[in-house]
Amino acid sequence: MEKIFSNNADVFSDIINFVSNYFNDMSSAEKYSMLIIISAAVMFIILERLFPYTKGQEVLREGFFDDLALYTIAQSYILSIIIFSFIIDSIDSSTELSRLKLFANVPIWLQLIFFTVTHDIYIYWMHRWQHSNKWLWRIHEAHHSPKKVDWLSGSRSHALEILINQTVEFAPIVLLGSPPEVIAYKGVISAVWGMYIHSNINIKTGWLQKIINGPEMHRWHHSTGKGRNRNFATKLAIWDWLLGTAYLPPSKPDEYGLKTYFPKNYFSQTLYAFRSFRKKKDTELVKD
Repeated sequence: MEKIFSNNADVFSDIINFVSNYFNDMSSAEKYSMLIIISAAVMFIILERLFPYTKGQEVLREGFFDDLALYTIAQSYILSIIIFSFIIDSIDSSTELSRLKLFANVPIWLQLIFFTVTHDIYIYWMHRWQHSNKWLWRIHEAHHSPKKVDWLSGSRSHALEILINQTVEFAPIVLLGSPPEVIAYKGVISAVWGMYIHSNINIKTGWLQKIINGPEMHRWHHSTGKGRNRNFATKLAIWDWLLGTAYLPPSKPDEYGLKTYFPKNYFSQTLYAFRSFRKKKDTELVKD
């Protein structure tokens, strides 16, 4: 018994040391970014309790721990290593674009606006394509699988989808020679905005919803009704309004999630994207 406790203590100590070393290796911008993201998460949890869009929705809903521990923490950590240390580094090594430092002297605030808007345009079209292409839908349907939509549910995205979208998001920042802070701050914008548009908060922004995206429109996108193939924008709703894909009725969605079967745990969900296309019902959401 004493040996068991000793082994557990060693494991716990190793975890603490890993977290401590990981935090110490961060730059100031990365530390501030993490603090902002954690603070935003706490704020959204509180606001969801005070002003719920869907009343009675529990915090620890089905899939909460997979979304937090596996999708948000473990998957994000592993994919960040792959994206930055392998994919982007390989591109940069072969092109040597970053050495030109094209954006090195551009004000950081202006870079953040530029990269946010350009990536958002890409995401709109990519997202729209994912809903019409059966291959791309396979790596996107995990994101639509939560039956309860909240500040955390948006983190549920297949590893391949994240690999593609975040490479497109961060590669230009590195290749154009932007300061490292731009990566950290752009990551904060994406993370906090993602939590916001999925949050279970009953908010009315009026005419701003024509420009800035929020839960008013995006929760309809996660419904099982007509809105699921509308509202493709993430940060700027203006793309949906300009391109005829906006959907914002006065009512609220009756239910969220998929109409078809979907596994309940992270590993099954990841592997499920590679199943056969034999069954007609598998592509129901794409064609609806």
